[in-house]
Amino acid sequence: MGYHTPVLLEECIEGLNINPSGVYVDVTFGGGGHAARILDRIHDGHLFGFDQDSDAARNTFDDERFTLIPQNFKYLKNFLGFYQALPVDGILADLGVSSHQFDSAERGFSTRFDGPLDSRMDASKGQSAADLVNTADFNSLARILRMYGELKNPGTAAKTIIAARDEKKIVTTQDLKSVLQSCAQKGRENKYFAQVFQALRIEVNAELDALEAMLKQSLEALKPGGRLVVMSYHSLEDRLVKNFIKSGNFEGKIEKDFFGKASVPFKRISRKPIIATPEEIATNPRARSAKLRIAEKI
Repeated sequence: MGYHTPVLLEECIEGLNINPSGVYVDVTFGGGGHAARILDRIHDGHLFGFDQDSDAARNTFDDERFTLIPQNFKYLKNFLGFYQALPVDGILADLGVSSHQFDSAERGFSTRFDGPLDSRMDASKGQSAADLVNTADFNSLARILRMYGELKNPGTAAKTIIAARDEKKIVTTQDLKSVLQSCAQKGRENKYFAQVFQALRIEVNAELDALEAMLKQSLEALKPGGRLVVMSYHSLEDRLVKNFIKSGNFEGKIEKDFFGKASVPFKRISRKPIIATPEEIATNPRARSAKLRIAEKI
């Protein structure tokens, strides 16, 4: 069964406010940890799981109340429409990378192992992280490292990568770490490499575009009173989720109707994001950066 300890598991399940006959969607099925707990709570309801990673199929349930959809969650409405499942009672998203993906050297997500520099969630599509670092121009590389990795020295890192690849192609995770060794602050190399890999992963998988698409569709897919439960792991994702819940758009601008009354799509169930306890962080380090937001469609 599943391959990672889900972060804030009880808080996510509480947040969904499960109706035993309801229809729920776990858009990041992964190891199936959250999904198993949702199935415990539904009787004659149904759960749909989305996951574009082919490894997720190994964790599927032999249960007629469950359907795995092997697709990116940006196709949420298309596939729920295909299964005649709309509208739904709740949507759960646990963003970021599963520890299983980090722990598989050949996937190239982690700085801990030497493996191909890949980082694609769906390894059959699009450009890999190696394609990106060997072909992107200076401005694109610097922008990706600054925006998605929040590096303090994105220009220096981009220049260093370009100089190195002119000598020899960057193919493995270790190649990239060796190239950037001189850019990382002494004693903080691991954090630096983690930020670089995060930046490449977000770009290669177009993660923020997919998140925006899924959030927009969630509003149309949910019943009034339906719950949206989203856990994010870095500030860019969290800002999109926070703004969308607050205003229905990604800028966070609240629209007013003709009478000057704010028209907002969601009621915030948690005013502030829910974060993990020190006890949970001690047993599951992934929980350290998690922020959980819960909203109910008005």
